[in-house]
Amino acid sequence: MTLLSRKATCNSHGQDSSYFLGWQEYEKNPYHEINNPNGIIQMGLAENQLSFDLLESWLAKNPDAAGFKRDGQSIFRELALFQDYHGMPAFKNALVDFMSEIRGNKVSFDPNKIVLTAGATSANETLMFCLADPGDAFLIPTPYYPGFDRDLKWRTGVEIVPIHCTSSNGFQITEPALQQAYQEAQQRNLRVKGVLVTNPSNPLGTSMTRAELNLLLNFITEKEIHLISDEIYSGTVFSSPGFVSIMEVLKERKCDINTSQVWNQVHIVYSLSKDLGLPGFRVGAIYSNDDMVVAAATKMSSFGLVSSQTQYLLSAMLSDKKFTKKYVKENQKRLKQRQQMLVSGLDKAGISCLKSNSGLFCWVDMRHLLRTNTFEAELELWRKIVYEVRLNISPGSSCHCTEPGWFRVCFANMSEETLSLAMERLKTYVDSITINNSNNHRNAKSSRRRSLTKWVFRLSFDDREPEQR
Repeated sequence: MTLLSRKATCNSHGQDSSYFLGWQEYEKNPYHEINNPNGIIQMGLAENQLSFDLLESWLAKNPDAAGFKRDGQSIFRELALFQDYHGMPAFKNALVDFMSEIRGNKVSFDPNKIVLTAGATSANETLMFCLADPGDAFLIPTPYYPGFDRDLKWRTGVEIVPIHCTSSNGFQITEPALQQAYQEAQQRNLRVKGVLVTNPSNPLGTSMTRAELNLLLNFITEKEIHLISDEIYSGTVFSSPGFVSIMEVLKERKCDINTSQVWNQVHIVYSLSKDLGLPGFRVGAIYSNDDMVVAAATKMSSFGLVSSQTQYLLSAMLSDKKFTKKYVKENQKRLKQRQQMLVSGLDKAGISCLKSNSGLFCWVDMRHLLRTNTFEAELELWRKIVYEVRLNISPGSSCHCTEPGWFRVCFANMSEETLSLAMERLKTYVDSITINNSNNHRNAKSSRRRSLTKWVFRLSFDDREPEQR
């Protein structure tokens, strides 16, 4: 008899995914420009480290917020005491205003309909607990963030059914793909409770089109299921087309918020981990027009609250409209420059990627480098890139991509110098493959030529009369 629960002993966390295994290899041999210049460069971590100087500058100019003071007087004791799990009104007001700003103020958000959580991970899991029971299913378009296998399934018992998208249309969602996924769930006797999308997409680095968003709204209306729009990368859109939130499309459809059921079927997940580059602060949020979802999620948030100190500091920062406007604009400019640097480096190595307009990564096409068009060959290439090239990138199979040879490569969690070195390493490796393939081709031709010569010689010898031999 085991002393532990089935949850503790099961192997459904997803930690054995190549996505996490790459991290483990990096941690054993992390690159450092001085202490370990031959180490593995971390390109599998979607962190935004490009605008820390802007945040640090604001902190230096606002010592009261950073020092937990109000009008020069310490409020440490106030912040140290237990806070209600509804969250600080000042922070919730500042957060919804920031969310509106990122969306061009085309939509507004009610602070009474937002639930604070300890990051987007907690927000997504909480929504699973609110919307589905163990054994129910959510449909998710592929490729998708590998962590969803942990965040959505591990503790909730919810199943994920993939909506298979392909490179033929840039991995966009189609009506046939939606219907096929729904039918697959039914064949597996799974009750579909909703669709979850990331917009902008992780790992594609693309924002969803209005056509896709309208398709999803029509689908969930027809099936009477939920839609979760994970919009944690909404502030990272650095080039056209611009970001379109699901809330904006709902508004355009002129659905009456008081009478139309579809408003209650749509839920948004947001976080400050990507747009502000603060994953360590653990700030996430659920936005829903369904009062019962808000009430239940608020109660569940007791298991993952945002600290009072964090709320106080960020409420002051996000309330500074002059700063947030400058930050969003400059951060998007820096992301665009860094993304272009990655694309240029890949191009010099003879590698292309999906055209992107957002995110902290590119969806890179290395299909031409595969030995065979299989996922086994993809993992073989991935291992070579991790162990020989010493770059940790995420293979498409870890993102449940249907086509082998795609990889997610991050660009915003390192310096320009480190990114340049990573591209140099990759180009050297690709060049070596090209040379080896060329040599193998020449050797094969030479071998065939020698074999032909020997065959012709034997043939002419065999044709002689016996006395000539």
